[in-house]
Amino acid sequence: MPRIFTALEIPREKALSLSLLRGGLPGARWIDVENYHITLRFIGDVDFRTADEVVHWLDRIERPSFRLTLAGTGNFGSRKPHAIWAGVSPSPDLFALQGDIDRICQRLGLRADPRKFMPHVTLARLRGTKVPDVVDYLSARGNFQTLPFTVGRFVLMSSRDSVGGGPYKVEEAFDLYDPMDAYSFDNSDWQPANSMW
Repeated sequence: MPRIFTALEIPREKALSLSLLRGGLPGARWIDVENYHITLRFIGDVDFRTADEVVHWLDRIERPSFRLTLAGTGNFGSRKPHAIWAGVSPSPDLFALQGDIDRICQRLGLRADPRKFMPHVTLARLRGTKVPDVVDYLSARGNFQTLPFTVGRFVLMSSRDSVGGGPYKVEEAFDLYDPMDAYSFDNSDWQPANSMW
């Protein structure tokens, strides 16, 4: 079974905005645009029975769709930079969804992710890149921001053995509900209550 993880896909027009951040950094291996995503929970290598169980429970998550904005840039590895990322504006809905997924994984006995959840889109993996070059790159692109987009589903993705950065494949998709549908009702049969007056 390939390595699996849950993620949010990046809409094509936002991915194209992210692709404009490519270049200008020695030692960077840029992620292909079609592989951009926001990892929600890394699950890892599991057998098919466990994968089926994960899918079964993920399918029971009921969360509303929500809006997200990609904003800012940063890096992992302060003294030895190893990745460049685009950030995500704070979103309680995103953290609630991620929390549901994490609880499901814990209930299924899957190993906890040692890293604190920090939503981001990895743009490049770095090898031998000097800190001053990273500082220069980020200072020129720190005000990056996209228009908000609607997150209507999350996905279970798999990755094949590689150095990182794809290729990734969507194995399952889980729709989020439209919050406006939750409040809509058919008022054709609605009758006012009898007046007491």
